[in-house]
Amino acid sequence: MPVIKIHCFYFRYYIMLEIKNLKKSYLLPDGEDLPILEIPQWSVEAGEQVVVVGASGCGKTTLLHIIAGILRPSSGHVLIDGWDTPILTEAERDQFRARRIGYVFQTFNLLQGFTALENVMIGMTFAGTRSDRHRAKDLLEKVGLGHRLHHKPAQLSVGEQQRVSVARALANKPKLVLADEPTANVDVGNQQQVIDMLRNTCEEENVALILVTHAPEVASQFKRVDKLAEINLVVSKRKDSKNEDNES
Repeated sequence: MPVIKIHCFYFRYYIMLEIKNLKKSYLLPDGEDLPILEIPQWSVEAGEQVVVVGASGCGKTTLLHIIAGILRPSSGHVLIDGWDTPILTEAERDQFRARRIGYVFQTFNLLQGFTALENVMIGMTFAGTRSDRHRAKDLLEKVGLGHRLHHKPAQLSVGEQQRVSVARALANKPKLVLADEPTANVDVGNQQQVIDMLRNTCEEENVALILVTHAPEVASQFKRVDKLAEINLVVSKRKDSKNEDNES
């Protein structure tokens, strides 16, 4: 099936991400479906910065993985830059993610045999473009790692590894950055530096940012903060079910 790229403009702004009728569930051993996500509609504008908050287990990381194309939804549409990504093959989703999406993982996912600088530069090659050593070095310097360019992950602290991960996510000049608890493993003294780098670089390059966090001091810095419990009908249905059980 051919993929038709449609750029949609509404009231003079451009929608970078639009989710429509999204559902994700897992099949349990007993044959029952375990619903995780049910989102009728959710969107993010180009260049917009959005924080998503919610209790553990409400589907925040699953949502990010679906947006990134790491997971496929059970049904529904995920339109990114005009492309309906769930209909792409796995290989096509990998290429799409490499070229248009930056991802800051909780677990870093750094290549252990390569230095901080090489990790950022290798990330650039996944998109099929030439590595830009100057940009990679500049990004690492912005997160305070100019003196650690040639150190491998095992020689870096947990917080330093996360900062390398942030630099790598921004390396390819993506149109959308997904950050899953980017300050969770960063020491207090460098948490604001990571947030500032993410926000400032995304603003300078008109990159949409979706950031998941449990930290109120991080969420309070953003103009738009969405509670996943208000977006995800699975959570609201669970609450309704609990209320009914309490009343009976």
